[in-house]
Amino acid sequence: MIPRVLSIAGSDPSGGAGIQADIKSISALGGYAMAAVTALTAQNTRGVTAVHAVPPEMIRAQLDALSADVAIDAVKIGMLGTIAGIDVVSDWLRSHRPPVVVLDPVMVATSGDRLLEPPAEIALRALSALADVVTPNLPELAVLADEPAATDWNAALDQARRVSRRDGTVVLITGGHLAGERSPDAIVDARTEEVVVVDAARLDSTNTHGTGCSLSSALATVLARGESLDGALRETKSWLTEAIAAGPALGVGGGHGPVDHFVRTRAADEPARWWALTAAVRDRIDASPFVRALGDGTLTPAAFRHYVKQDALYLRDYARVLARASALAPTREEQTFWSDAATAAITGELELHTRFLGEEPAVSEMSSTTRAYLDHLLAAGPGYAVVVAAVLPCYWIYQDVGNRLAGRSHADHPYSSWLATYADTAFAAATRQAAAYVRAACAVAGADERLAAERAFVGSAHHELAFFSQQDHLLAD
Repeated sequence: MIPRVLSIAGSDPSGGAGIQADIKSISALGGYAMAAVTALTAQNTRGVTAVHAVPPEMIRAQLDALSADVAIDAVKIGMLGTIAGIDVVSDWLRSHRPPVVVLDPVMVATSGDRLLEPPAEIALRALSALADVVTPNLPELAVLADEPAATDWNAALDQARRVSRRDGTVVLITGGHLAGERSPDAIVDARTEEVVVVDAARLDSTNTHGTGCSLSSALATVLARGESLDGALRETKSWLTEAIAAGPALGVGGGHGPVDHFVRTRAADEPARWWALTAAVRDRIDASPFVRALGDGTLTPAAFRHYVKQDALYLRDYARVLARASALAPTREEQTFWSDAATAAITGELELHTRFLGEEPAVSEMSSTTRAYLDHLLAAGPGYAVVVAAVLPCYWIYQDVGNRLAGRSHADHPYSSWLATYADTAFAAATRQAAAYVRAACAVAGADERLAAERAFVGSAHHELAFFSQQDHLLAD
């Protein structure tokens, strides 16, 4: 089921925080996002210049309209702004409480601007008792506790215990305001004395606009899917860490920039982006003397024989790389696919090459170009996404070139039977499946692994060009 998640929060016209960040976060984590607007702000990545509170009767009208028609699985509450707004939301929760309620006690923006009227801070403490989870940063935790801000992690945990015990709710504290190389978050539940800490390295980034909004709305979405609290925190923190790391690439604003909420969606399209990056390399392959001569039938027998021999020698170690992909694959289907591909490379493909050669290719005759390509493939890793990204060009470029060459075949073409292998429909289907597995691997890989996968793919494309071109000196009889 797709969780239906309502954000009750203020609007950020820059798109990085508030309901805009909530809608992106809920969508990125697989939910259906709805929003009831509590305040309009004039703000950008540098700060807030104006706030206009939505009248309480309009907030209530939005909430009543939604609850009269839509089954709401979770609600995330963000900026409320006024005591009247807090009272409206509190009353609505008492009569229409969704299964999951997450409160992000928004009081201070990343830029340091106050977003809540001081008298309303007291009312917000009462609202926290109606939530399943409260997600304050350390300054907000201090306001909820009505104490000075904690200056170290242990003090923050103690403060969270006191708030949890007083309000009977779970407190998820974030340690981003503390100094140090680590940035821990923790779930604190004084009712069970449970404390679950999820640690991560601190990112050196100014793209932190709206991180509190994004964390809380993402958490509400994952909890609505039925995940446990600690599991939801781990998934949410992992996603948000990637989103922060990818934020600078958005190029938005000159202050505290936004995170890239759809970093994993973009990652799933990485192979298409890599394909575009290699357009110039692929044009050079199409224009290479060997490929042109193979296509029009003027290729010399010596050049063709050299190509087939090197391809046969290549397949032996290429099969080992495919076997490694199978060993690393996360699903049985992927394991089977890569294992079958490795077997086919040894049995089917090598038999075909040997038949064209009339003999078994000798390992001692492997060219430096072929060896360089294989060394590149054998060095790919250590992650699964990197390995499969490295082998994908051997599928994709071969099929791409083959589709054009096969169309030039005719009865008198000296290499017509070979060209037919390029356009094999089963190989085209395998290429599509391999690309789908690479997309899936990239969607769950971290930023460093995706970058390594990109380098592996682009490197393989360059090796494909070199592999085709190594016969050029044999084109003249």
